[in-house]
Amino acid sequence: MIVRSSDRVLVMGITGKQGTFWTERMQAYGTRVVGGTNPNKAGGMHCNVPVFATAGDAMKGAGFDVAVLFIPPLMVREAAMDAIEAGARGLVVLTEHIPVQDVMHFVAAATERSIWILGPNTAGAVTPGECFAGFMPAFNERIFRKGSIGVISRSGSLGVLFCLNVVQAGYGESAFLGIGGDPIIGTTTRDALVALDAFPGTEAVVMVGEIGGAMEEEAAQYARTMTKPVVAFIAGGAAPQGKKMGHAGAIVTGTKGSYGSKRSALEAAGVTVLETPSDVGPALKARLNH
Repeated sequence: MIVRSSDRVLVMGITGKQGTFWTERMQAYGTRVVGGTNPNKAGGMHCNVPVFATAGDAMKGAGFDVAVLFIPPLMVREAAMDAIEAGARGLVVLTEHIPVQDVMHFVAAATERSIWILGPNTAGAVTPGECFAGFMPAFNERIFRKGSIGVISRSGSLGVLFCLNVVQAGYGESAFLGIGGDPIIGTTTRDALVALDAFPGTEAVVMVGEIGGAMEEEAAQYARTMTKPVVAFIAGGAAPQGKKMGHAGAIVTGTKGSYGSKRSALEAAGVTVLETPSDVGPALKARLNH
């Protein structure tokens, strides 16, 4: 799920306004975009790459590893299944407000084929100095700089804030993974933590979570086994019980998914839990003994 400069990227929905804007920026940064899809404009060129009717056609014509979806909510299931059946290695599903039953369908299909998915409702992935897939501002050096800190975030905006603070503290990122903020997503916090733990050059991991669900508690179980330090922030500590805050997945039922539950599990696993995002620099320096 960590996208590399050698990965061939297919942009599904490339001819739309957002697809065009972000494809051009991905290309300028170094992402290897090999084609795009739009059934109404197949056979033409857009952003200097061929446009195909389907991902299946793109796989035959250009070949690709990762599909990035700039697709409207009600069309995502069809597009995702197209990419999955074509043989994609991974999908970056940027869209939010996808019907839950559609998400369940294509996430299950991807799981059966060992295909990773970031999202739905993700801002994408960045590997600083190499490439990015999605709509994170990888090209802004105040936010993304090649370094040794892996960053995981359910929120794109909080992810940007933490990456900014990481760089301001004198560090850089080995990789950023936006896992998405919906109740059902293809990559959990634990999945991302495992990936960054194994990613060469990563010395520490910053985990940006939020109330709702049990992903941070499950990630804590893996963090306990790590030799690399983990620093975490849980958004929503002041949210009233039972009230949904922000993302669709940020809802607390009883004590499950609460701020207290997540913080206790993480601290018991040896994770440093931050009070505010601005504390990330000092926490990293303390854990890395810099």
